[in-house]
Order: sequence, then structure tokens, then C-alpha cells
Amino acid sequence: MVDDSGIDRELAFRTQAVRGGLDRSEHCETAEAMYLTSGFVYATAEEAEEAFASKTSTRFVYSRFGNPTVRMFEERLRRLEGAEACRAVATGMAAVYASLACQLRAGDRVVASRALFGSCQYIVGELLPRFGIESVFVDGADLDQWRTALATPTRAVFLESPSNPMLEVIDLKAVCELAHRAGARVVVDNVFATPLLQKPLAFGADIVVYSATKHIDGQGRCMGGAVLGRREWIESELVPFLRHTGPAMSPFNAWTMVKGLETLALRVEASCATALRLARALEGDPKLAAVRYPFLASHPQVELARKQMKAGGTIVTLDFAGGKAAAFRFLNALTLVDISNNLGDSKSLACHPATTTHQRLTAEERAKLGIVDGTVRLSVGLEDAADLEADIRRAVAAS
Repeated sequence: MVDDSGIDRELAFRTQAVRGGLDRSEHCETAEAMYLTSGFVYATAEEAEEAFASKTSTRFVYSRFGNPTVRMFEERLRRLEGAEACRAVATGMAAVYASLACQLRAGDRVVASRALFGSCQYIVGELLPRFGIESVFVDGADLDQWRTALATPTRAVFLESPSNPMLEVIDLKAVCELAHRAGARVVVDNVFATPLLQKPLAFGADIVVYSATKHIDGQGRCMGGAVLGRREWIESELVPFLRHTGPAMSPFNAWTMVKGLETLALRVEASCATALRLARALEGDPKLAAVRYPFLASHPQVELARKQMKAGGTIVTLDFAGGKAAAFRFLNALTLVDISNNLGDSKSLACHPATTTHQRLTAEERAKLGIVDGTVRLSVGLEDAADLEADIRRAVAAS
């Protein structure tokens, strides 16, 4: 059932989501146990010495280094992703930063897609250059720009697909091939697609990062992140960085994420179906300059999206012809959908990226990403599809 890499290739996604990595204690509990402890005890001083000195011991010594509940979450997500190893961290941004910082040195070069979440833009464009790391941005959908940028030796490539919030889809296989020729590892932020809809490792990516706060928890409760990849890289480069910088996931949050994974497929599939229905219903409305959804025929990368993803995701992006004023009227007219900068929740949420998630970018920088003053990001939840459609149509009319 489990091959030499430790990847279970037989059990289906839903089975792994409920059973993967289950580690019952001697009490034989049905639900996964929660180990709310900062440290662990030893029978003897010699045992403690061995635990700290050994490079192969699996014994837990401190919850900043590892915890049984956190390990259970890591193992379950690893199986769902089809990765050799996984490490959980406190937030999605901790995952992004750790995945890059652990492997980069002064003089290294990073190539990234321009269409990134605002905080990711900050890390790649402002924070890494402070440490002597060169950062180059390209338009993610333009393979010629990738070819030009990756004609120079590069240490890492970072991208998200679909992108936040304009849902740009990047050709993962082509970019990974170009990156590997340049000597780079490819880091993919897969948060919009989830491990259910897209498997970046299968297209050649080396590292996958998640904000587990989004669909994995999916119910607006806890923050968390995860980094997945080859075991050798995780153990030799990522783990030392995490142990000594401390972005540890709490056991309580890990337990919440474990339970969230059990229903991930059910929730994401339902939200995707509703998102596609809403996108089709709204497309062509005269108050909307554009409706973006990866599986709409009008999406510029629809064929690529269908090739890489099982479904179009839970996000629909709207551009209001009336600009910011119309977008705000729409948001304020919603009754079922909440205004929030979170996404991937069981509750439908909407936000105005230009004044929230991407407000720190200049107007010119937002324009390069396609984010205009009328852009609204809609995260579709689990409410009845007909109720959501009626609420959103009323709000569009009021815009």
C-alpha cells in the first residue's frame, strides 16, 4: 500500500482524508487525540541525552520541534498531496517565507509570477532583496517571459495558480521544465486549488505550500500553514530553519486541521459547483465589466485550467463597470455574503482587493495584475446555491 517514498498510492482521497495518518494512543480513542503539551519527559537523564543527540530518533522532545497532534496533521496532508514529507507551521505566510528563506542565500536569484497575494509580493519583492537576493517578476501566463527570466541560473521559482485574486492560471509543467533547466526549485502556492483539485508535484513542482487557514480548516476557526516536498529537502533544509526560527503550529490548531481534512472534499466539491453556477449566471450582466472563473469558456486559460485542475475552484472574481463606488454598493447590499478578507470558508465571503488584500500595492502595480477599482473577490461557501444567487443578483442590481 505504501511505496518506498512513503506515499500511499492506493486509497482514494476521501478515505485518506478521514483515515490517513491516524495514530491512536493506548486509550484507543475514536477521534484523534489532542496533545496540548509544550514539552515531554524522560525516564532518565541518559534517555534525554539520546533524544537530543540522535539524528534518527523519532521521539518528541519539544513541541516547537514536533508534536504528536501536529505530526498526525502533517501525515494526513502528506498523503492527500502525494508528497514524501510535510511540515506544518503557524500560518500560510510562515509556510511561504520558510519555503524560500530556508534555501536562499545572498547572491541567489528568485523568479516569481507577478500575480501574487500582497504579502507574498512583499516577501519576494521587498524582504528577500534586503538579504542580497535578486528578485525577478514575470507575467505568469506568458511563457516567453519565463524563458527569458530563466535563461539565467536561478535558485528558486515561486508562483501561485490560480492566482489571487484574478485567477490567472500558469502552465505548471512548462514552467517547471524551464525552472529545472535553470537549476531552480519550484515552489507552488496551491491554496486556491487545494490538494483535491490540483497536484503541483505531478506537474514537476518541487515544493507545495498552503495556508491551511483557508479550505483545510475551511470554517474560519484557526490559522495554519504547511510545506510539502521531498523528504531529503524537508529534513536537510526546511526542518533546521523551522526548529531554530520557531513558526510552530499549535497542537490545538493541528487537531482542528485534522478534523477539517475529513470534510475537505465534500466542502470543496460543493463550493466549486456553486461557484461555477454563479459565474455562469453573472456573466453578461451589464453592470459587470468581467466575470472571471477558471472553468468559464471566457477565461483566457480555460483549456489549461481544465487540464491541470479537477474543478474551477471556490473563487469567482467580478469587475464592476462602475468602479469602486459600484463595488462598494454591491458589498454593502449583500445580506447572506459577509465582507471579509478571508476565503475558503463554509460561509460565503467577499472583499475589495484594492482596499484590503492588495492595498499596499500602488495603483500601477495593481493595474499590472489586472486589479481595478471595481474588482471584487467572491469566496463561495456552502449556503444553498439558489439563496446565494438571489442575494448576489440583488446586490449586483443595487450596485
